[in-house]
Amino acid sequence: MPKVYGTGVFEFRHPRAAEYPLPAEVSTSAAPDKPPASTGVSITLLDIQRDRLTRAAAEHWGSPAAAAAFDADLVREIYATELRVEGRGRKTVPLHRVMILEVSQYLENYLWPHFDPDDASFEHVMSMILMVNEKFRENVAVWTSFHARKDAFKGFLWRVLKLKEEDRDVSMAEKTNYLLFMINAFQSLEDEIVRETILQVVSLKLWHTLSFGRLQMELCLNPELIKKWTKIKRKEAKEGKKAGKTGNSSEMLENKFLRNLMEEFLEVLDSKVILSSQDGGEESVFNESLSGQVDDSSVLYCERFMEFLIDMLSQLPTRRFLRPLIADVAVVAKCHLSMLYAHEKGRLFAQLVDLLQFYEGFEINDHSGTQLSDDDVLQAHYSRFQAFQLLAFKQVPKLRDLALCNIGSIHKRADLTKKLLVLSDMELQDLVCNKLKIISEKDPWTERRDFLIEVLVAFFEKRQSQKDAVNALPLYPNEQIMWDESLVPSINYSGEGCLALPKLNLQFLTLHDYLLRNFNLFRLESTYEIREDIQEAVPHLHAYINNEGDTSFRGWSRMAVPIKEFRITQVKQPNIGEVKPSAVTADVTFSISSYRPQIKSEWDALKEHDVLFLLSICPSFEPLSPEEAAKSTVSERLGLQYVRGCEVIEIRDEEGGLMNDYTGRVKRDEWKSPKGEIRTVKIALDTAQYHIDATELAEKGAENVYGTFNIIMRRKPKENNFKAILESIRDLMNETCVVPEWLHNIFLGYGNPSAAQWINMPDLLETIDFKDTFLDASHVVQSFPAFQVTFINTDGTENMHPSPPFRIKLSKKMREISHALPGNVNASDTASKNNMVNDEGSQKEKLRVETYIPADPVPYPQDKPNQNSVRFTPTQVGAIISGIQPGLTMVVGPPGTGKTDTAVQILNVLYHNCPSQRTLIITHSNQALNDLFEKIMQRDVPARYLLRLGQGEQELATDLDFSRQGRVNAMLVRRLELLGEVAKLARSLHLPEDVSYTCENAAYFWLLHVYARWEQFLAACVPNKENPSFVKDRFPFSEFFLDTPQPVFTGESFEKDMHAAKGCFKHLSTIFQELEECRAFELLKSTAERANYLMTKQAKIVAMTCTHAALKRRDFLQLGFKYDNLLMEESAQILEIETFIPTLLQRQEDGYARLKRCILIGDHHQLPPVVKNMAFQKYSHMDQSLFTSWLMFLIIVAEASLLLLLGSTRMKGRLSILLVSIFTCV
Repeated sequence: MPKVYGTGVFEFRHPRAAEYPLPAEVSTSAAPDKPPASTGVSITLLDIQRDRLTRAAAEHWGSPAAAAAFDADLVREIYATELRVEGRGRKTVPLHRVMILEVSQYLENYLWPHFDPDDASFEHVMSMILMVNEKFRENVAVWTSFHARKDAFKGFLWRVLKLKEEDRDVSMAEKTNYLLFMINAFQSLEDEIVRETILQVVSLKLWHTLSFGRLQMELCLNPELIKKWTKIKRKEAKEGKKAGKTGNSSEMLENKFLRNLMEEFLEVLDSKVILSSQDGGEESVFNESLSGQVDDSSVLYCERFMEFLIDMLSQLPTRRFLRPLIADVAVVAKCHLSMLYAHEKGRLFAQLVDLLQFYEGFEINDHSGTQLSDDDVLQAHYSRFQAFQLLAFKQVPKLRDLALCNIGSIHKRADLTKKLLVLSDMELQDLVCNKLKIISEKDPWTERRDFLIEVLVAFFEKRQSQKDAVNALPLYPNEQIMWDESLVPSINYSGEGCLALPKLNLQFLTLHDYLLRNFNLFRLESTYEIREDIQEAVPHLHAYINNEGDTSFRGWSRMAVPIKEFRITQVKQPNIGEVKPSAVTADVTFSISSYRPQIKSEWDALKEHDVLFLLSICPSFEPLSPEEAAKSTVSERLGLQYVRGCEVIEIRDEEGGLMNDYTGRVKRDEWKSPKGEIRTVKIALDTAQYHIDATELAEKGAENVYGTFNIIMRRKPKENNFKAILESIRDLMNETCVVPEWLHNIFLGYGNPSAAQWINMPDLLETIDFKDTFLDASHVVQSFPAFQVTFINTDGTENMHPSPPFRIKLSKKMREISHALPGNVNASDTASKNNMVNDEGSQKEKLRVETYIPADPVPYPQDKPNQNSVRFTPTQVGAIISGIQPGLTMVVGPPGTGKTDTAVQILNVLYHNCPSQRTLIITHSNQALNDLFEKIMQRDVPARYLLRLGQGEQELATDLDFSRQGRVNAMLVRRLELLGEVAKLARSLHLPEDVSYTCENAAYFWLLHVYARWEQFLAACVPNKENPSFVKDRFPFSEFFLDTPQPVFTGESFEKDMHAAKGCFKHLSTIFQELEECRAFELLKSTAERANYLMTKQAKIVAMTCTHAALKRRDFLQLGFKYDNLLMEESAQILEIETFIPTLLQRQEDGYARLKRCILIGDHHQLPPVVKNMAFQKYSHMDQSLFTSWLMFLIIVAEASLLLLLGSTRMKGRLSILLVSIFTCV
């Protein structure tokens, strides 16, 4: 009997071990020559060592000598006995056998080295297909092993295509494996050797297989393609005449391949899925019993084919010319009318068909790639329908009523279908095939009336806009989604089947498509985590049916408590243009009397915006038998009927006292301890879900969900922020997202990535002040090995004894060739070329480095700026140069290579070179953010310009408070200190001290008395430069600086004293500059206003985690938060959408994005983003970070400016050398 762990009433030991029945245990005492006996998809080392395939591998391809002798019969034998699958099940490959062959490198050492496109057998090709599919399933590098023989690989792909032309009996499992290979190939367009061959089957030549009417329609809609089409036909005619052939172009393999695949799929869908009495072959004895049953292998094939078409339509290169063919064949309409679509075993297939329909009608111009607005889509719909009405009025008398109706009254599916029923079968066929020419009259489906009506309605009905569909979607999961295996698979997902889920690849259709895929995946991943929490909490409650027939609970759970009363208090009217209520609120009352104090405090910590879940538990009256439990679903075993999410508005104690109020209604000093043990929570229900439930209650007589809730459940706060992130993503989809133009194509995976390099960006920094980046002159020389460094003074003369700081004017070579940057991934090639040039006697290009004397920080030690002590490597210097220039910079490196120090120096140099710009720092974890922030505080960046948002600020290793409130308090304290300095200055000048009452008074004092005296002093210095004691005698503020540790002036040199005087004046000017910045805090009276001003205006460097950025995006937009630069640390550990949101935390300015720099720092070889559900990892690639996808795109598509840090500062010796060798193999 199968075992189920973690479910039921009493089994709490392994609540997360598994959710669904595991395969029955098999004895592990298998014979050495039999397949391994492990259950599931795991395989042990002992299994591998004892297997006969391992012995065969050692004998035939375990060594170069053995692999040199190829035996084609061995390949046929292995395929026939080990790899081929027969039967009607969903298993397409013997997974353990394929895994063992993959471990033995069957493909790399035997199949591929001996592959000949002309002589290879069917079994050889299919074996290679299976091994490639296994590599994709295991998510390992696939195509790299083929790169050494590019011509042979092209032959292999053509051989794969030609398999469809061979007259051979192919099993359904082999068809499915073939289809899976095509899916994987079309998902690898970033690889050049794959792209060159595979894209030929989706070129414009594909239109040779379109029906005449569809072809004319597409050419009329896209007149720019007429010339290309004519040119293709002329070229083919010329080549055919030259070769002496007059064949039809539609019969060419690359042109007819996809249409043949579709026709084969439709044949399977129509005649193979539902078994008839004629099917079965050798099983003819059982044909009568099989009649009407579903062939699982055919169902899997149909599901895979839907996945194939969805993947093709979700990439622009494969979508352009394929979508008309899918419409011409009417794949979606035929799938809707198939028996499988309505069958209970076709649930996943139906979901995939709906997803295919969505992508077929996606709002995009297929040929330009531009996203269509709602107005564009609506206008196209009206134009199409108006043309149909005009044709109906002229040529179809029976549709005169339809032709005279307004479009709004008949563009819905039901109304349009009703109008079309007046036509006979012949009239309907003539309208569709001859007049509208939507479908070819040769299509056998045109004999079916329901098919013709479905095609017409699907072509002319008004589709719901994508924005409306997303806005109508509930943000909280319900019980239907939560236990739908095709949407939220169990933890046992092995990668063998397909799912109705979007995929995160390197390419997306539009930004809306990118956001929508991430929205759906993030929502489903949150659903999976919520499901886990429910399965852990509910069994502890020990639900049962009492004598009165009601649900009672004899147990308790830390995270779930029974509800005493649930009452909906308000349902507001819908907003204009909407059907769902604008707000739905309810009161939930529960008791925490049975909990110990620690758990009580957790429930009492609930506050506004926390997310809770309302559960309806109704267990069976009698406990389920083992057989019933094995067949039942998890929700049935738990007795769970309904799940609804809600958000806390407020919480009150037993006496009605407001708890945990942060809105200001209750002052902090008036907060009191909660009274009693009864709590009432006012919650906001999901209005979209409430509308759905109310509609089903009214129209279908469904049960009133909101009258059945008996459990309220909470989750851990750190794991319960999904709603705010989903709202942020939905807000982005409802806005006109303006990503910086130089970053837009990289997000979508198209175009030339070099456009985002700083050398191609406007507003470059021609001269960079590196401040304390270089420790000495030799450090500069070492950092630019490809240049001849010369040091000059500010007047242009050569400096023989240079000392930092340095300014560098970027050379022409640096600006034109990004590879000239030290440390670039291609810098080694550039350096080798330079060495060759040097050997021939040519000189390196000169790099002019200017030395200058900074303003003297005397007279007080606290004025001395903090200095960098890290001796940056040439690679790190290259990263710093790239990082402070506009554009995209990606810094890659293993642990210990100084990524954080490089990031800090980029911020430091950027602050001093662009003091008016603001920088946003994003990290994945609070620890990394604090580490980065602590290092920034040790550089020459004033503390008043630093701000740390979010939780974790208290963990900073500093006495200063860098939170918003802490910075406000620090500014107010600093204001008093500075005004005290102003009073001291006034006394030293023998003026009244009332100038220090306010910042405004101090500003007038600066202009009238301080700056005026300084100008008079400078004017008096001009004729007295020969007097060495003049500065000491006539400096107007000498009395103010009497308390310096050392005398300011010596009277021995005019130049030295003048330099010291300028340092003193800089100290004074800094005082009044800070007072000017404090002036806003003097005028703003409330703490909130001061904190918001600090965040939006005062702070130059704002740091937060990616989660905080997603949670607070609405607040940032409302406050008008602005920033010019984005630096993201740990970017390889951040989900794609959590990387995308920080780029759009500000509103656009005149239709343009303000963001100038994007600096991503990370290590794609370390842990990826955390995704708990294995299906979302393996199938949807949700654990692929934006950093990793961009890295793959930039490396493969273009020679981009990628900085690879390799010199480890933490590790020594062989370990460091090993790490370098690993990370250079990107």
